[in-house]
Amino acid sequence: MRVDVLGLQAFVCIAERGSFHAAAAHLNLSQTALSHRIRKLEEALAVPLLLRTTRSVALTPAGVALLPRARRIFEDLDATLDGVRAGAEEGIEQVAIGCLPTIAMRCMPPVLASFQQTYPTTRVRIFDNSATELAERVQSGEAEFGVTIVAANRWDLDLKPVVKEPFVLVCHRSLPLATETTLTWAQLQGLPLVRISAETGNRILIDDALGSRRETLLWRYEVQRVTSAVSLVRSGIGHAIVPKLAYDVVHADDLVAIPLRSPTVTRTLGIVTRKGAMLSQASRHLLDLMVATLEAEIGVPDS
Repeated sequence: MRVDVLGLQAFVCIAERGSFHAAAAHLNLSQTALSHRIRKLEEALAVPLLLRTTRSVALTPAGVALLPRARRIFEDLDATLDGVRAGAEEGIEQVAIGCLPTIAMRCMPPVLASFQQTYPTTRVRIFDNSATELAERVQSGEAEFGVTIVAANRWDLDLKPVVKEPFVLVCHRSLPLATETTLTWAQLQGLPLVRISAETGNRILIDDALGSRRETLLWRYEVQRVTSAVSLVRSGIGHAIVPKLAYDVVHADDLVAIPLRSPTVTRTLGIVTRKGAMLSQASRHLLDLMVATLEAEIGVPDS
């Protein structure tokens, strides 16, 4: 089946803007031409993608499933074209890497400031994605390396552990618990806790470490991102267990982070590269800066 790029472009534009009128204006098309593109795409897929009314447009279940994949197609296309343009410009090099969102927020600013001193003209593209997405981007060659959670080995990727980062309990400073220097997991029973989605590597690590004990805790809220969990804690409605770097990113006077023990739960952060792939000189320098920054922020684990 041939990919209907123009149809996909029209679909994404309508979905993001919520109307045919706005999408047609953005694409510099008539609404008739835009409707024709959507009709051709729906006929090719044999499913409706949009529900049209006189005032609004909504996505069908098929449209909801297609939208993130269609966006990814155009993101990848843009990245490819950017790489071609960069290669065509004399003296301009482009580096693409990946890292977890908390690492991107905490570590990338000083790393890029140092990197720019040595490679002032090099463009850097950063994929701040989940661990699963980073592995896929590295495997596909979109990113030269990723800074991520080191988990199960994959035959097509090389994983190099760098640091062990502990999980901590974040609570509001106004609560009695905030005076504790350490806490056991047993002491958390009955406290309203914010849980991270099961789709994240952080949730998997906590569940595996606690085993059946996780079911004795009061998981009152569930969010998709660590930063969202910390925001709920700031409001005073719950407590969250997050990686230490996540707390450091949003550190404020109204919050405290308390180390947890019995058991101590950590995540191993490291570098993932495609097996057999050679890094460019600029990427190697960027990787070395990332490793040094992680070790400075968290400390090198005992061997």
